[in-house]
Amino acid sequence: MNVSERINARGNWYALQGSVDDRFAPVLEAFAENFRQEDEVGAACSVVVDGKTVVDLWGGWRDGAMTTPWDAHTTVCMMSVAKGVTGIAFNMLVDRGLIDIDQPVVAYWPEFAQNGKEGILVRWLLDHRAAIPVLTNDPMYPGGMFDREAYVKALEVQEPLWEPGTRAAYHVHNQGYLLGEVMRRVTGLTVGPFIKQEITGPLGAEYWIGGMGAKEQETVAEIMPNMNARLFAAKDVEMPADKAWTGETLRPLAFRQNPDEPWHTTLNKPLWREVEIASGSGHGNARGVARIYGSVVSPVSINAVTLLSQEGVERMITEQHNQIELMQERPYHQALGVLLNTAEAVYMGPNPRSFGHHGIGGSIGFGDPDARIGFSYSCNKLHSVGDNGPRARRLIDALYSVI
Repeated sequence: MNVSERINARGNWYALQGSVDDRFAPVLEAFAENFRQEDEVGAACSVVVDGKTVVDLWGGWRDGAMTTPWDAHTTVCMMSVAKGVTGIAFNMLVDRGLIDIDQPVVAYWPEFAQNGKEGILVRWLLDHRAAIPVLTNDPMYPGGMFDREAYVKALEVQEPLWEPGTRAAYHVHNQGYLLGEVMRRVTGLTVGPFIKQEITGPLGAEYWIGGMGAKEQETVAEIMPNMNARLFAAKDVEMPADKAWTGETLRPLAFRQNPDEPWHTTLNKPLWREVEIASGSGHGNARGVARIYGSVVSPVSINAVTLLSQEGVERMITEQHNQIELMQERPYHQALGVLLNTAEAVYMGPNPRSFGHHGIGGSIGFGDPDARIGFSYSCNKLHSVGDNGPRARRLIDALYSVI
């Protein structure tokens, strides 16, 4: 059924639009309930089952002033949802035999072999055990995150903060640069161009990691960060002289290369959309991300596109560890470049084999390989809770109520 309705919620009017197969009507009601009950401004939700889009909803406003409606092609920064899409892209190269994850990184990137990193395996870049979650040897300068080549050089001289392969710590920005450089050495393309050429272009999915031109930026929604979120709220502390790292000492260093300006400014400037920050600057909508995950899990191809073989999918979602990762001190069931369902941190429904990635503030994309579901939710008003939040959970529970 087609959806076109206006609801009054919390004293404001919100237009909800899109389409929903009749069977999935509870997802529409959950979508509306998010506007009634939660701090929603603009959002989208999409579900792909067996290669077919069965939910495609959007609504609310692109901006905090509520002057511009969210439309069918509105995109928004989905934050670390980018890590899951980057993980899929990297695993495509593994699936093609171009990368061996049990080789040391230096087999593909010789300059990486500095300051004790010679033995770091490619596998550990994917599962956050590389022991270089932040830059300490070369902290660069405010805004250095936008200089990809300089960031790669800084990673080359960075020393491991503990024994690689042992302790997991969320490589907030570093994972994207690390995987992107290995991809560049193998294919000549970094993450963003590879995704456009091999994934989003063939699938017709609206999702970019860097490389957004003026036309693509015309429909980008304002992102409204919540500064109470644990990563955003991190305060400067001194680095531990004894190298006894904790989340409290790691978190401030994760963003030392950010511009010296408010987060709201950084996340809404054109440069954030144009430069490839493969762990966090992905912009898209729920339709595009659900299409990507739906293509990965479905035996029915979308646009005759096969991203990964069945063997490649199973390899990617094999659990590597289940640790309390050090950066945010949260439990993660970690696979290869994607997270596995972790109810306390990243809720993906009832199937423990579901995989994907959330973004700080609420956006998420995941695939259920057994129910053959691709799911995504995107939003512009971010929350501060430690998991992927009540809005995504309400939608996911509504979806599985009819599966």
